[in-house]
Amino acid sequence: MRKTTRYPIQGANSLWQIYKTVSFWKVFKNVIVILIARYTPFMSWKVWMYRKFLKMKVGDHTAFAFMVMPDIMFPEKINVGKNTIIGYHTTILAHEYLIDEYRVGEVRIGDEVMIGANSTILPGVEIGDRATVSAGTLVNRNVPPGSFVGGNPMQVIYTKEEMEKRRNHDRLTDPLNK
Repeated sequence: MRKTTRYPIQGANSLWQIYKTVSFWKVFKNVIVILIARYTPFMSWKVWMYRKFLKMKVGDHTAFAFMVMPDIMFPEKINVGKNTIIGYHTTILAHEYLIDEYRVGEVRIGDEVMIGANSTILPGVEIGDRATVSAGTLVNRNVPPGSFVGGNPMQVIYTKEEMEKRRNHDRLTDPLNK
């Protein structure tokens, strides 16, 4: 279940009223920072920009691949653990604007998580430590630690226990380990 806070609105749809919910200047600054970071080839620079200018919480040795798109309106609600990889062209949302309301929720991505390319993470989701998200996945609910998930809608492909079994089997059958 996603954890979001709902804010009802009156009149035109919530996106039409965007600057009643977040400052224009905050969005403007965030767009500039995110555009620069998306094309920056140096992981340490990206992480520094996200921490310094967007107030994102990002752990050490976390890598944001080329063209990752963090939330423009509420990037400070994104928390990524250490030694995590966010794949190419992934979108991380901390908000959603709907017709009659908008919702905001923290996104928590654990330590040593692997998120495949072209994934979308919705607001209010928690991805547990050492989880793997397959490329092209819509992460629309929490991901258990150590599991392997994928698809649209997202499904658990392997649980933590099944993943550990597979890793042990691969270690035993890998000719390079002998």
